[in-house]
Amino acid sequence: MRLKHYLYAVAMMATLGVTTTACDDDNESTPVPPPTDDGTMTASGVWPADTVVYVDRHLVVPEGSSLTIEEGATIIFTTGGTGTNHVPVEFIVRGNLYCKGTAEKPILMTIPEDERTTANIHNADHEWGGIVAYASCEEMLIDHTVIEYTGGEVVQGSPAASAGYYTAGDDIYPQITTNNPNGRYVVTNSVIRYGQSDGIYMMGGRGIIAGNIFAGNGYDGEEAVNVKSGCIVDVARNIMYSPNTNGLKLSSDGQSENRYQAEVTAYNNTILNAGWRRDGEKGGCVYVENNVLANVFNNMMVNCKYRAQVPSWDDPNNPEEGFDTRSVIDYNCYVSASTPSDLIITEWEDDGEIIPGQGIDYAWRGYNYDHEDYHIAESTAEDGTVIPAVDGNSLIATEGNYYNPQFRNYDLEGASMRNVIYNDSWDFTPTVAFNGAYSGNEAFAQPHFATNGLSVGGQTYTSPAVGAWFGCNQPQ
Repeated sequence: MRLKHYLYAVAMMATLGVTTTACDDDNESTPVPPPTDDGTMTASGVWPADTVVYVDRHLVVPEGSSLTIEEGATIIFTTGGTGTNHVPVEFIVRGNLYCKGTAEKPILMTIPEDERTTANIHNADHEWGGIVAYASCEEMLIDHTVIEYTGGEVVQGSPAASAGYYTAGDDIYPQITTNNPNGRYVVTNSVIRYGQSDGIYMMGGRGIIAGNIFAGNGYDGEEAVNVKSGCIVDVARNIMYSPNTNGLKLSSDGQSENRYQAEVTAYNNTILNAGWRRDGEKGGCVYVENNVLANVFNNMMVNCKYRAQVPSWDDPNNPEEGFDTRSVIDYNCYVSASTPSDLIITEWEDDGEIIPGQGIDYAWRGYNYDHEDYHIAESTAEDGTVIPAVDGNSLIATEGNYYNPQFRNYDLEGASMRNVIYNDSWDFTPTVAFNGAYSGNEAFAQPHFATNGLSVGGQTYTSPAVGAWFGCNQPQ
């Protein structure tokens, strides 16, 4: 069966508010359902397995409604935008969304097949606007789902700008956005790749982000996972390959009476090649700021540009500056190749001025660089607060001691820092184990949702147990 013409939206059941008709090879058109008054298309109910949906306007799950997408479904978004401003098409979730793919039949959210090229990665002319979950979205499940080729500029007329979530002319669409501090969100077993902005941008909600592959996220200053105030999140067992800046940017920015302090537990993630596509001294794997309570441990950072950074650590409990001093950013393993990067950081431009670089040509050199945002010793703030060392117990590669885990199938020495294309044959299971991962029972190492879990769509999801090893896979 082949669909030869774009529909405004093709769905599956009359109850969806979006009609559907089969289209065989000698039927070259399908009736186009009329648009709503605001030019969007609504969707609710169930989209059955293996459905193909073509979307060329904003697709909306209304408040109070739910949409379930079953395994094998493919949703193809136009890259031409909508309206006179050619606004990138948004998947707007005002109600609830349940994406229920399987390992054998994942759901795919993408662009037309002939546009899925390497040249179109981070190309604003060939992107859609991503999933935007509004403040009225109570819960969302993204399971065994591939989300790719998102981005594009938020412009005048973008629903996300009108809602106040993003600023026209300043922002680029992340692949997934949340904005309900009381919401429940589970993103698991999925692939989030080739987006021009952040993979996940959480501005609110309780969440489990586990067992995913993030690849090539961000073009100019973005991350795989970006968390702000109003969030309590576990981030575990993910692979974060070649994010532009960091795998994890953790912040309680925007904290107020209505937005509680962000709390993030991030463990057993493997972050590779982070930061090399970002100029300057920012970027590298983990960035912790603005009063977030962040416990980051048992992660493996592979060929990243810098170590975990904690700006304003000497002003720790200022909501506009440093991290919460209860945070533990430690017991991580920083791996380096023994060969230089193919992207040598020798200089960069800051407001038009060329600043001499430090010759960051190896990951191990970046890990040991005298960076202003590294905090390498326990200290005491003016108010007497003890500020713990960051990575005081971590394994940090140096020249001649690279902590090479000898992955089952990944060429650490020959890997390109510029590459954003993820190879599905890679296997990041270490064949060499290192002592030093955290294996205790202190409170900082307890995931938020490992015991009671999060209820989404009538099912309870739990965070993975903490593994007493570095990275997403147990050494074999």
